[in-house]
Amino acid sequence: MIYTILLEPEHPGNVGAVCRAMANFGFRDLVVINPLCDMNSEELICRAKHAKKVISRIKVRDRSFLTKLDLLIGTTSKLGTDYNIPRSPLLPEHISKKIVVSEGNIGLLFGREGIGLTNEEISLCDFVLSIATSKDYPALNLSHAVSIILYELSKSRELRDGGSISGDQIHENIELSSRKYKDVLYDNICRTLDCIDFKTDDKHETQKTVWKRIIGKSFLTKREAFALIGYFKKIYKKIK
Repeated sequence: MIYTILLEPEHPGNVGAVCRAMANFGFRDLVVINPLCDMNSEELICRAKHAKKVISRIKVRDRSFLTKLDLLIGTTSKLGTDYNIPRSPLLPEHISKKIVVSEGNIGLLFGREGIGLTNEEISLCDFVLSIATSKDYPALNLSHAVSIILYELSKSRELRDGGSISGDQIHENIELSSRKYKDVLYDNICRTLDCIDFKTDDKHETQKTVWKRIIGKSFLTKREAFALIGYFKKIYKKIK
């Protein structure tokens, strides 16, 4: 299942426009986290046009919903560098083929109209996407950003209509790692890193951030996750 997730949207018209974009590209599951606008607004309904099916399925949730997803993908127009690891982004076209074989719940997280996602919120994501725009004006309107990313994903038909996967996919017998096993892997890596001396606390935290991003971007299978969990457990026992 692929969820389009809006974090604290401020304008009902933008929510309606997102609904319309989702309907345009065959996506139907919208989650709104702590909305700051009227979700029953006439403006929302009017901007959605003929996307009534999307509106009828909207779920309003709190932030805890984000922790229940197997893969959380953030979006940002604020580009990072090699030294700003959490904001080092992929392009939308980089993931359209990769998540075709994903199982479980996937969230595409879009931030507030004004400030987007905070660094803390970015850190919750497995990785982030950024759309190539003009350096003079990189920030897109919320619904425009949603449209571009969903367009890229819609090129893979299997991602539409609730994230169903066709039976003839060559990867249909491969089970990707759930959030649970990725978290177990990350915890084992952190436990191992805690046994290693680093020159500064910042270098220690950087290692943890790098490993978190590697896990998020790699689309590990369940079997690969199990193998790595076992590997880091053995390393921990050796150096403890």
